[in-house]
Amino acid sequence: MVPFADFTYFGLLTYVLVPFLIAGLWGCLNKWWVLGTAAVMLLIQASGVVSIRPDFQVSELLLLTSYSVFQALLAWGLLRWKSERLFYLTLALSLLPLVASKLVPIFFSHTVFGFMGISYLTFRSLDVLLSVRDGVIKQLSPAQYFSFLLFFPTLSSGPVDRYRRFGQDWDKRRSREEFLDDFDVAISRVARGFLYKFIIAALIKTYWMDAVSTGRGAFTLWSYMYAYTFYLFFDFAGYSSFAVGVGRVLGIRVPENFDKPFLSKNIRDFWSRWHISLSFWFRDHIYMRFLLAASKGKWFQGKNTASTLGSFITFGLMGVWHGLSLHYILYGLYHAALLSAYDWFSRWNKTRQIWGSGRWQWAVDVALTFHAFSFGLLLFSGRMTPPSPPKEDFQVEKIDSREIVGFLWNRNAQSAEHTLDLVIDDAYIERTNASLYREDLRDRGYGSGRHGFRLTMPWWIRDGRPHTVEIRDGKTALPLKGFPQNVEFERDEEEIQREEAKLRKLQEGEALKQQESQTGVPSPR
Repeated sequence: MVPFADFTYFGLLTYVLVPFLIAGLWGCLNKWWVLGTAAVMLLIQASGVVSIRPDFQVSELLLLTSYSVFQALLAWGLLRWKSERLFYLTLALSLLPLVASKLVPIFFSHTVFGFMGISYLTFRSLDVLLSVRDGVIKQLSPAQYFSFLLFFPTLSSGPVDRYRRFGQDWDKRRSREEFLDDFDVAISRVARGFLYKFIIAALIKTYWMDAVSTGRGAFTLWSYMYAYTFYLFFDFAGYSSFAVGVGRVLGIRVPENFDKPFLSKNIRDFWSRWHISLSFWFRDHIYMRFLLAASKGKWFQGKNTASTLGSFITFGLMGVWHGLSLHYILYGLYHAALLSAYDWFSRWNKTRQIWGSGRWQWAVDVALTFHAFSFGLLLFSGRMTPPSPPKEDFQVEKIDSREIVGFLWNRNAQSAEHTLDLVIDDAYIERTNASLYREDLRDRGYGSGRHGFRLTMPWWIRDGRPHTVEIRDGKTALPLKGFPQNVEFERDEEEIQREEAKLRKLQEGEALKQQESQTGVPSPR
C-alpha cells in the first residue's frame, strides 16, 4: 500500500494512531510507543508482493526485512572493525541493492528487483555508514537504527532524515503539553497536505496537464511546462507535508522539504528551498566530500575547477538516481551547468557590478530562476527527448470473431523467441511467433519492427455463447496482461452449418477408410 496515496490509507492510519493519541493525552508516550506504531503501519504498507518474475513472487515485507537486516549488519560491522578498506566495501555492498534495482530489468528480461522506498532507504543507510566512518556515530542501538531506517511516514518518498538528528527526537520523552503542541502542528500540516495533493494537484492534473499532454506545438509545450511544474510541486509538497505532520504526532521532527521555492532569486538559492532534504544530503555527502578530497590531494590547479566538477558529479548522480533514461541524465547535467554558469556570472559581476539589486531586479531574478527550473522539469518529464520504447510492451489492438491482432516487444529478446499460444475454453488452438513486420513499430523505436502477431479464431467461437479466451506466453504458459477475457460473438448460423457439414464429411471419410483397412473391401462411394 502506497503511503498517503488514497483515503483508505488514511482510514487505516487513523485506527492505528488512536491508541497512540490516547497515550499522548495521558502524557505517557515514549520511544517504544513509536516503535510499536511504526511496526503496525509497516505491516500494512508492506503487505503486498513483489513480482521478481512473472512466475516468482516474493513478499514485500520479507524483502524489506531482509534488506534492513543486511544494512544493519554492514553498519555494525563497520562500527566494530573500522578500516578504510572495510568502509569502501560496506559502501559498495550498501549500494548494491539499489544498483541492482536499476540494472537488473535492463539485462534480464521479465525480471524486476526492488521494493517500495529502496532509494530513500539507501540514503538513510549510507548516512549511517558515512557518519560511522567520520566518527560521528559511536554506537548503534538496534531499536533506534531500525526505527530510523523504516520510519513509515518517510519510507517511500522521504524527506531524507539524518540518524543523529532522528536520535535527538527518539530519546526525548514528551510531556502532555509538548504532545498537544506537536499535535496542533500535525493537524495543520496534514490539512495542508490534503489541500496540496488531493485538491490543487488533482485539479491541475485533470484540467490542465492532462488536457495539454497530447498536444503539439510550441505553445502547448510551454503550457505543459507550467502545468507539470506546478503539479509536481503541489503533489510532492503535499506528500512531504503529510510526512512532516504524521512525524510530529509520533514525536519525530521530520525535516522540511520545501521553503517557498518559487521565490528563489537564483538557482543556488532554489536548491536550498526545493527538495531540501535530498539536495542537502547530496551537498554534504558528495559535493563537500569531493571538494575536501580535491583540496587535500591538490588535484586541480584552477581554484574553481573542483567546484565545477563537483557540481557535475553531484547533479549527475542525482539524475542517475532518478533513473537511467536519457531525460533524467540530461536533467542532472542541466542543473550542474546552471549552477556552474551562475557561479561564474557571480564572480564576473562582483567586479563589474552590472547586475544590481532592488525590488524590480529581485522580481526579474525570481522570474528567470522560475523559468530556468521549469525548463529543467520539462527535461525531467521526458517531453523534450525522443521517446524511447519501454523495456517490454504487449498490446492487443484488435479482437473479434475472426482474429486477434497486436504486438509483443521485449528489448532483450529476439522476435523469434516471442511465442504465443491461443487458448480458448482451456483448449489449445494455435501457436505463433510475434514476428510480423510492422513499419509503425519500427518508427516508434521497437527494434526492427518485426514484433506483430495475428491469431486466427476458430469457426465455432461464433456460436453466440460466452467463451474464455487467453493468450499465453509460449515459454511459461502464463496468461499475458489483460487475459483471460470473456467474449461472446453473434451466432453465424450459415457458417456453423457449413463447417459442421464439412466436419461430418471428414468424419464419414475417416470412418470409411477405417472400414476399408479392417475388411480389405472397398466401400461404395
